[in-house]
Amino acid sequence: MTTMSLNTTIVVGNPKLRSRTARAAQMLATALTGRAADMVIELAELGPALLGWKDPKVQAAVDTVARSQLVIFASPTFRGTYSGLLKLFLDQFDGGSGLQGVVAVPLMLGARANHGTASERLLKPVLVELGATSPAPGLFLLESAFEDGLAIQAYAERWGPMVRACASLRAAPTEGVAPAAASTGAGASEARTALSLTC
Repeated sequence: MTTMSLNTTIVVGNPKLRSRTARAAQMLATALTGRAADMVIELAELGPALLGWKDPKVQAAVDTVARSQLVIFASPTFRGTYSGLLKLFLDQFDGGSGLQGVVAVPLMLGARANHGTASERLLKPVLVELGATSPAPGLFLLESAFEDGLAIQAYAERWGPMVRACASLRAAPTEGVAPAAASTGAGASEARTALSLTC
């Protein structure tokens, strides 16, 4: 896969630092874009600051996510859903517009396969409600079986092209350089229109 220069951020909602959740998210970012994420936000480092509003460090994390083209929201599975730490962080975003322009990939890890739909049923709708675009289904990984990378690679091969296309569509053009999506011609225009409707 060709490396994509997408502004990519990982948000880790695990209360433990350097967790398997973070590791899986880093593997997914590399599989989707061909390179490491630009920023990893460990919500555990923000701690009690997430209980209030407009804390400078929390606001900086919110701003980083809002400016990103692609964000992987990663959480362990607690009581069948995503972590309270991630919920507190998502509460910092304005409803309907806080994640506007962001392509979001929901990722959850769990000990049992019976929580396999949690990222799609529970986390993805919240991200979309906050304004994010989420063109791929949420990914659930067994925390005991993701290290071989097979499930992550299969997901990236199936959904990576759509995720990258949608994220690129929202790319801010570099000054003096035409964005990749700015090809000319009727065919290119029709392709961009179809893609924008999908994303």
